Amino acid sequence: MKTAPTPHIPLAEKMRPRRLEDFVGQDQLLGNDKLLWRLLMQESLPSLILWGPPGVGKTTLAHLIARSSGAEFVFFSAVLSGVKEIREIVRQAQATIEAKNLPTILFVDEIHRFNKSQQDAFLPHVESGLITLIGATTENPSFQVIAPLLSRCRVLVLNPLSPESLAMIVTRALHDRENGLGQYPVELSPEALGHLTRMADGDGRRLLNNLEVAFSITTPDQNGIRKIDLHTVEEAIQQRTLRYDTAGEEHYNLISALHKSLRDSDPDGSLYWLTRMLMAGEEPLYITRRLIRFASEDIGNADPQALLMAIGARDSYQTLGSPEGELALAQVVIYLATAPKSNASYLAFSRVRQEIERSGSLPVPLQIRNAPTELMKSLGYGREYRYAHDDPEGIVLQDHLPSELAGKKFYEPTNRGHEAVISDRLAKWRKLLTERARQPLPLNRNKKP
Repeated sequence: MKTAPTPHIPLAEKMRPRRLEDFVGQDQLLGNDKLLWRLLMQESLPSLILWGPPGVGKTTLAHLIARSSGAEFVFFSAVLSGVKEIREIVRQAQATIEAKNLPTILFVDEIHRFNKSQQDAFLPHVESGLITLIGATTENPSFQVIAPLLSRCRVLVLNPLSPESLAMIVTRALHDRENGLGQYPVELSPEALGHLTRMADGDGRRLLNNLEVAFSITTPDQNGIRKIDLHTVEEAIQQRTLRYDTAGEEHYNLISALHKSLRDSDPDGSLYWLTRMLMAGEEPLYITRRLIRFASEDIGNADPQALLMAIGARDSYQTLGSPEGELALAQVVIYLATAPKSNASYLAFSRVRQEIERSGSLPVPLQIRNAPTELMKSLGYGREYRYAHDDPEGIVLQDHLPSELAGKKFYEPTNRGHEAVISDRLAKWRKLLTERARQPLPLNRNKKP
């Protein structure tokens, strides 16, 4: 009778560290006298949320913490399990305490996938100390973990692995005879190593997966040595996958970087973050919506053409699609970055909203009300209205704000770009109206509806 073949275990899984001292990276947490190191020295470990990008060791770290504490370890996937399984784990944790006097560490992978009621199910047992919770998430726990649970946990931030840490992982994998590739003579060129670490983008799992593919497509030479050079690694990787989540924190980090680079008039930074988002798979029309908003919020009337350019980029992309339409986005990003900046329109709009919230629905001045009926005319609607086009300067002395707000200024243009022209124009008009106010003109009888 034939035995079933042993399933292939990925190199990344086989190389998972078995001891804390073998864990690579995260020195900000595990270095001597650092936070996690000090916590592990305590007799009782607090509940933890491990927050970081994929492939930085969250699951491995949870296993090692449990092993070093001697606690019972239970793995729980938020993708595959629910409240029913939580109840069974609680029952087992209680039995473990009674039978072995051992605490239970419950590791919840992708805890951000739990909804509120599922997360609520942990609360009483975390609070009582029956369970020590270690949750792993790639999403910002401030947004994805309920506040009561978050307040009972320490959040530990894991960083992307540095090139030095990634190189150390590769070296270990090449020399480990039991779990790695050490039983095979392998030569990895420095150029290949550099390319592997760059393409891993801080992700140790991706690094080892790429190394394993590169190893698998090589054949031993006449001396039995597998030589992995740059060409082999490029062939194995094919395409770089950037770390990104179109609904998570990295999404907001990158759009923030784009927006701030545009605001600071840096075309190089702006173009870089735009391209990063596009290459990572961001929806281009989302980017165009943000560019249209930027054109109004941060450029405004300093360059009125900016809004038209942003809308034009959106229309161009809708017409051409990817990749041709992405050039229009690049063009408009450079235009917006190099345009004069003003948030005067944005501030004016905000001031008006605040005023309306404060003063409520003030009545429209009678002279600028419409008067389509005789009754309305008899009540004074439209009386003393001055028609601007009958004035030689095209401007009349007339109140347009409610009397309670007379003379209030909301819009304060800058002296940048086209807004400098607007500023000069308004100053000229205000001077003219001030002079007319000293010498009132007769009513303009040529009224228009």
